[in-house]
Amino acid sequence: MRATVIHAPLDIRVEEVPDAAIQRPEDAVVRVLRACICGSDLWAYRGEAARQPGQRIGHEFLGIVEETGSAVSGLRAGDLVVAPFMWSDGTCEYCAEGLFTSCEHGGFWGSVGHDGGQGEAVRVPHADGTLVKLPAEAVSDDHLLTGLLALSDVMGTGHHAALGAGVREGSTVAVVGDGAVGLCGVLAAKRLGAERIIALGRHTARTDIAKLFGATDVVAERGEAAEAAVRELLGGRGAHAVIEAVGTEQSMRTAVNITRDGGSIGYVGVPHGSGTGLDLGVMFDRNITLRGGVAPVRAYIPELLEDVLSGAIDPAPVFDRAVSLDEVPDGYRAMDDRSALKVMIKP
Repeated sequence: MRATVIHAPLDIRVEEVPDAAIQRPEDAVVRVLRACICGSDLWAYRGEAARQPGQRIGHEFLGIVEETGSAVSGLRAGDLVVAPFMWSDGTCEYCAEGLFTSCEHGGFWGSVGHDGGQGEAVRVPHADGTLVKLPAEAVSDDHLLTGLLALSDVMGTGHHAALGAGVREGSTVAVVGDGAVGLCGVLAAKRLGAERIIALGRHTARTDIAKLFGATDVVAERGEAAEAAVRELLGGRGAHAVIEAVGTEQSMRTAVNITRDGGSIGYVGVPHGSGTGLDLGVMFDRNITLRGGVAPVRAYIPELLEDVLSGAIDPAPVFDRAVSLDEVPDGYRAMDDRSALKVMIKP
């Protein structure tokens, strides 16, 4: 089969690799219908996250079950399924607590020795605990299928950030980051009943999506100017809830400085260069809560799925470009130079 591999920084290729195949009784093989490129994939692409030459890449996909191992009981060939960005057994102590990303037998797609999502098929370990069935009729609805793909990562991650930030009915929210996760954070905040949502972003195409998703205000400034603008909008006191969806030192500093005393920050930006500059003394004095981390999206898929199917939320607009498998290297370049927000792959 063909799959995307990374050989070195800026060197993404689509190559022939061994076919995905059952290796353990708990496995399933999924033929990929839709996959996508994540902002976090760009850190490997840029050489800021280590990868072995020839390692698979990609962690967001949905598709059709082609085959199941002898121990798989909840799925069968022909089922349409979505995969969260990590596999998990669904039975360990952490999974029972809803923290599927800490599963004792879990792992990431594209890790050494495992298939990545950006290919023709994927071997799925612990298929019963990992995969979520989707309505079969969604196969014929391209827009719905696109929205469902967002459940594999960005919609659940935005929801995790909103929960970490303590978004509730009537709250005021600020969102740092105008990537797909930040935009889904806007959508998640709206879904949870936020009354006012301030999106921080400079790119009109992205802030237009933020407005579509429920943002009431847009702040285009950065750094101290952004902090002053947010505080001016909110009477000098900052936001009850702040979503941080970037992961840099600057973005985290901005998040702290626009949070209202007694407020909360939900952080889901993959940390890169954010290990310094966070003054816990400031957070202590102002009673600011910090919650977040790797989103256990498998826990959130069932409830978010209901809202996507009903039309209550539609995350599909975060995908602004579609490519074939052969065009995946072009998709990486487009996301790297910010000419694309989030690239969908149709193998």
